[in-house]
Amino acid sequence: LHSMVKNYNFETLYKICFYDPCLNLKNLLEKISIKDCPVGMGGCHNQGLNYSCCEYDITIFDGKKQKESIVEHDNIFYHIYHGTLQETSPDILIQYHGMKILLDEQWELNILLSKIKEKKEKIFNAYVKNCLIETNICITKLKNTTDSFASTWLKCAAYFLADAISAINFQRPSPTHMLNTLRELEKNKINKFISVIAESIGIERATTSLLSRMSESTMGFSDMIENNSHSKIILQKCNYMIDHSMFSDCYFYLGYINRNNFIKIKDLHRRPELIHILKTAFDLENNSIKIESQANKLHNAVNSLLSSLH
Repeated sequence: LHSMVKNYNFETLYKICFYDPCLNLKNLLEKISIKDCPVGMGGCHNQGLNYSCCEYDITIFDGKKQKESIVEHDNIFYHIYHGTLQETSPDILIQYHGMKILLDEQWELNILLSKIKEKKEKIFNAYVKNCLIETNICITKLKNTTDSFASTWLKCAAYFLADAISAINFQRPSPTHMLNTLRELEKNKINKFISVIAESIGIERATTSLLSRMSESTMGFSDMIENNSHSKIILQKCNYMIDHSMFSDCYFYLGYINRNNFIKIKDLHRRPELIHILKTAFDLENNSIKIESQANKLHNAVNSLLSSLH
């Protein structure tokens, strides 16, 4: 172990080894091959919101355009991302907000995080507008489609609106904890639209038998689109939430994961077979009148939020 750590100073070792008992230097160096680049930890573990089922979000700032990956060690999951210190996208910068530094020999990550903190309001506002635009795009696609994907676009629109309201309240989007965070927000003219989101997503439908079917399809969809063992984390989280009677939270979480994977598909018109797995994974609605009604409510919510932001 001494030969592995000799290039790191005491302060850095302390941050890695003692910030969290589940994080250890040997695991990080061996599993994600840390070399001469900054490394930070984001996610719910930084905010004290984590459950025992939650993975660790680790970002390696190596500038590589590499897909995220999952590493498992001693029954602990690490979600590994690759980032750049020159990042400008508010969708990504918002995830770096509040990040804990694990390695930063040249203080480069420290500088980036200081800039994010300084421009916090601007970054969150830009992210909110992006989410509201995405909500309207999903609603437009819903109204322009005549196939079974209409309900899918409705749910995507609702989740983008949930992201927007979370960010308006300066909360970093986190699928596992977001529904509970939204519940605890103060009642005001912006947060009142949370009920519209819950209605459109359909969380009141959650039962143990439905969640079991949804989780299996969500895992399968994840394997099809991501192909990075994320399904193992999905299973672990679903089991935890079901065991703790967090049925609505589990339903919300599964839908959020499916939204993230669904929007990655570029050639949807060539993938009609996906609707079969999405019907269960997303728990899709077949009532076209209800879908249109919910879409109009979401659209009105977006317009109201845009007006309040201006």
